[in-house]
Amino acid sequence: MSGLQAFLSFLGRYKCIIVLAVFVFIIVFVDENSALRRIRYSKEIGQLKNEIKKYQAEYDESTRKLNELNTNPEAIEQIAREKYLMKKSNEDIYVFED
Repeated sequence: MSGLQAFLSFLGRYKCIIVLAVFVFIIVFVDENSALRRIRYSKEIGQLKNEIKKYQAEYDESTRKLNELNTNPEAIEQIAREKYLMKKSNEDIYVFED
């Protein structure tokens, strides 16, 4: 019985510290909005923002190329020659590979 009294005495003396420790444990590890999840979500948000920047740059470049194709007929001819190996009737094409 003295062991139980010693344990209850310990709880009585340090109840504020014990309650605080349990609260901190719940906030950091157990809670739905725990600190560990917040850190993980912050990292994920950073990665997603970087992806958004990358795709925005790709979008801007594609939009620029599309506008150039709509306004410049020479750009269409250049793409046809380079990408699809088209030629005029009196020309010869030489393809060099690395």
